[in-house]
Amino acid sequence: MPLLTPSTRIPVARIGAALAAVLLAVLLGSPSRGEAAPRPAPSADPGAARWAVQPSGPGGPTGRNYFTYDLAPGATITDHVGVTNLGDRPLTFAVYGTDAYTTTDGAFALLPSDRAATDVGAWIGVERRNWTVQPGRRADIPFRLTVPRDATPGDHTGGVIAAVAQDGVTADGQRVRLDQRIAARVYLRVAGEVRPAVTVETVRVDYDTPLNPIGRADLTVTYRIRNSGNVRVGGTGAVVVDGPGGWTLSRTSPVDLPELLPGAEFTVTERVTGVPPALRLTATVDLAPTTVDTALPPVRRTASVWAPPWLLIAAPAAAGAWLHLRRRRRPTSAAPSTTPGPAPVSEPPATVAPAGPASVSEPSAAPGGPADASRAPVAGTAEPPAGGTAAGAR
Repeated sequence: MPLLTPSTRIPVARIGAALAAVLLAVLLGSPSRGEAAPRPAPSADPGAARWAVQPSGPGGPTGRNYFTYDLAPGATITDHVGVTNLGDRPLTFAVYGTDAYTTTDGAFALLPSDRAATDVGAWIGVERRNWTVQPGRRADIPFRLTVPRDATPGDHTGGVIAAVAQDGVTADGQRVRLDQRIAARVYLRVAGEVRPAVTVETVRVDYDTPLNPIGRADLTVTYRIRNSGNVRVGGTGAVVVDGPGGWTLSRTSPVDLPELLPGAEFTVTERVTGVPPALRLTATVDLAPTTVDTALPPVRRTASVWAPPWLLIAAPAAAGAWLHLRRRRRPTSAAPSTTPGPAPVSEPPATVAPAGPASVSEPSAAPGGPADASRAPVAGTAEPPAGGTAAGAR
């Protein structure tokens, strides 16, 4: 093996460095300018399912938005639902009836496919469950609605569904079965006694009292209403906030209530801003319910919360405590004795005899004994006898 002299080592080193740079460029690719490499845009699925469902008749749509019926118990009616395939491939639909309910947020919803209908959805019968519709075509599918003889009076709500089941892939790559559904609503009123009623079941009032007695704070009123009748109801609701003595502090604008099916509940939360701390706040929920065609009497319910103006209450309390402490610290002086002593003896006023002759009456001696000078009455003035002279006192 030939030895490498110092003159040959430098070219070999340069060649090695150049090869390393070429290899590194191949492995890392071209230098980036700070932008991500563009990704291909997802292509639209030409076979995506698109369809429409609407009330129809034997010859096509009738212009109705919903299926609306007024029937007596035991009655039967035949109608049609139109299912239009808006896609570019044939679709097979599962057509059936189901029941409706009101969600917690007030939306109209239908039972999921894994729950069996027990009301108007169970009264709807379709000739067969699966129907295949060609692209761009419509099928007017007949169904029969039979009201049981023991059906309760009032409103019964559901829908006629056309569903397509397809295989899909989730974001993490798992394959799932998708049940896509579109429905036309069914509103059935069974003849009999109609009892519309709305109940305000609970009212809760929350207030964050500000420290500033002339400040303002938000009052939150949460109330739950219930359709306790047998027909659909809607209407509006408002909240009135009063202070002591019925003094109205604030009033909210009426808000529309969702349509509540019989037995449905809905919770409303109203935030009233700028309410002063007026010691005692009373919130009144004022509902104006309506049925499909009739206004009902108003429904009201109240709840109260304490809202004391803390500074106005604390100031007099602090002043009273300060005065009390000041009085306790003040030195007390010796009080005069209140021990009772002997009553003073009143001396009779001295009688001064006027200048001039006067006589003194001598006390007469008691019979059988000498005269008692201590029992002699006090001498008084008297007219002197004729020819007599004034006698000096003894």
